[in-house]
Amino acid sequence: MTVDAVGGVWRYAMELARGLLAHDVGVLFAGLGPEPSRAQADEALRLGKLVWLEEPLDWIAPDEAAVKGLPEKLCRLAREEGVDLLHLNLPSQAADIDRDLPVLVVSHSCVVTWWHAMREGPLPKEWEWMKRQNAAGMARADAVVTPSGSHAQAIGQCYGEQPRLSVVHNAISTFLQGADKEPFVFAAARWWDEGKNARVLDEAAAHVPWPVLMAGSALGANGQAVRISNARHLEEIPHDEVVSQVRRAGIVVSPSLYEPFGLSVLEGARAGAALVLSDIPTYRELWGEAATFFDPRDAEALAREISRLATDSALRAEMGARALARSRFFTPDVQASRMAELYAQLVTSRTRA
Repeated sequence: MTVDAVGGVWRYAMELARGLLAHDVGVLFAGLGPEPSRAQADEALRLGKLVWLEEPLDWIAPDEAAVKGLPEKLCRLAREEGVDLLHLNLPSQAADIDRDLPVLVVSHSCVVTWWHAMREGPLPKEWEWMKRQNAAGMARADAVVTPSGSHAQAIGQCYGEQPRLSVVHNAISTFLQGADKEPFVFAAARWWDEGKNARVLDEAAAHVPWPVLMAGSALGANGQAVRISNARHLEEIPHDEVVSQVRRAGIVVSPSLYEPFGLSVLEGARAGAALVLSDIPTYRELWGEAATFFDPRDAEALAREISRLATDSALRAEMGARALARSRFFTPDVQASRMAELYAQLVTSRTRA
């Protein structure tokens, strides 16, 4: 299974691998991009074997040539380790895989669907190679997986319908409720990403009765940056510190304009926090009546919803209970069971062939 240490794919991979233990599925992690922290490496080694490859991730690679060496390395590693299936967490990684192994790709997000959600007009020419790579990878794959039906729809709109596509929701294993709730609002994201919509949350923070804490980097690898002035910016903090904040937060917010799933929202729900979410298809699909929604381009609307919950303890408790109940749909045993089923189908089909 390919992983990286700079995005949500790491949490996804660790939770899935933990769930797969019950299905007797062993995992070899093939790491890409910047190397993991010691804590991350230790976590992976408790669940499987970890091999770090000196290859870039497509979304931070300078050009198409920079990712051309990966397929050969993945095939060689698979041969040396005797793996039965390749689970690739970027569709582009399957583009030039020619080894006779079943291949499953997961689209967690991509620049093409990001552009489709965030901009009008054609994709920038400098991104066209990533669209080609993703399209080729999905065509090569024996199965394509997305974490939500909304992201599946976006994939269809941007790349054409994928006949081998399945929706398997992301999951986390821990329940975080139990801590005393405190009067503050918490949000976590890569804030440098315009799709995370830091500006609207920061603007709303100036007009709500509770302090707003925003955890996550405001500076991206390619020079993207956002200024956070009204909220308290915690910058990039370890995941256990994020969890500590989530457990205590009375309200958890996600103002995203583009979000294929949203693990930080699931963490907030697992803590029994009241959720205030941007009114986008993904969040409506996943959280329905278990969250309060607002127009993600309207900071005043966000401030009103936060203030309404902050000043109404009964409503806040009710919405927290709804979120917690809904979060039980997104557990690793459900996720791993579905993924193990897909793996078995692919391996059996390839063996028969």
